[in-house]
Formats: sequence, structure tokens, C-alpha cells
Amino acid sequence: MAALKTLPLLLFLVLISAPPAFSTNSEGNALHTLRTRLSDPTNILQSWDPTLVNPCTWFHVTCDLQNHVIRLDLGNSNVSGRLGPELGELKHLQYLELYRNNFEGKIPKELGKLKNLVSLDLYGNRFEGNIPKSFSKLKSLRFLRMNDNRLTGSIPRELTALSNLKVFDVSNNDLCGTIPIDGPFTSFPMQSFDNNSRLNGPELRGLVPYDFGC
Repeated sequence: MAALKTLPLLLFLVLISAPPAFSTNSEGNALHTLRTRLSDPTNILQSWDPTLVNPCTWFHVTCDLQNHVIRLDLGNSNVSGRLGPELGELKHLQYLELYRNNFEGKIPKELGKLKNLVSLDLYGNRFEGNIPKSFSKLKSLRFLRMNDNRLTGSIPRELTALSNLKVFDVSNNDLCGTIPIDGPFTSFPMQSFDNNSRLNGPELRGLVPYDFGC
């Protein structure tokens, strides 16, 4: 009988010592951190409630059956601000659509952590600085569009290792140096590089890329 009386007490102790069944996950935390960086005059992010278990019910966010964020679509949403390293926490992300907004500042190198990324659309913003070399780690990437920004520096030679890349557009920036000719760059049309007054190319095979002073 004494043993039976202790069972409710033991059960209670187990319950209070167990971690809570519901908590905001790392992807939700990352997206909420992003929201705090942004100006959102039309309130398209009003559904981004950090107290929910996960962000799968938020507008502009798509999840898979395991409640992992696989798509973030803020294209043409009239938002502005700077991106931060928190986007690198969206480990399962396949589509990152941020085109035609007023994002500014540098493109975070942490985007190179998104190993499942298929499409990265950053065009039509005010991004500046260099194209991150970390993009060379995005082995699943098929679409990379960064046109109509304020990017400078050269096109990283590391990007020639992206064997799945089918579309690449950096037109209407301020890039310099020469255009790579290896890997997927053999098939990109010259329009992909238009209106970069300091960009030369394509490179001559067998010669050192001319990026001096870039």
C-alpha cells in the first residue's frame, strides 16, 4: 500500500522535472530576430508571433511535414533593413526569396550554411559589398540572382564549383575584375553580367584572372 501511495508523488516529480513539451524552436527564433531588424510599413509580418511553437503558421513561411522551414518568401514586400547571421540557422531552407525590397548592407556570409538551398533571389535591393565566397558551399543551388544591387569586388572564383547552378545574374552592380569561364560559367549568357562598368571578360583560358586593383 505504501508503494502505491508513492506513485502519484513520483509521477509528479517526473512531470515537473521534464522539459516543457512546447517551446519556440531555433528557426522561429531566427526569423523573429530577422523581424526585429526590419522595417515593415505594410505589416506583412504581423503574423510572426514568437510565442508559437514553430513558425509554420506564419505568413510568407513554408514548412515541410517535419515542421522545418523550407521557404521564406518576402519578395516585393516593401520591407527594408539589414540581414543578419541568424538566417544561417534555417538549415533546411530551400528557397530564399527577398527580391525587390529595400534591403541594404552586406550579404551575410552565413547564408553559405544553407546547404539545402536551391534558389537564392536577392535582386532589386540595395545590397553592397562583396559577393560572399561562402556561397561556394551551396552545392544544391540552381538559381542565384543578385542583379540590380550595389555589389562591388570581383566574382569569387570559388563559385565555379557550383556544378548545379543553372541561372546566375549579377547585372547592374559595380563589380570588377574578370568573368570566370570554368564550371557553370561556361553556359551563362553575357547579359548576366551587363552594366558592371569595371567588369571585364570573359577570362582567357590559361591566364591568371585579371582582378588586380579590383
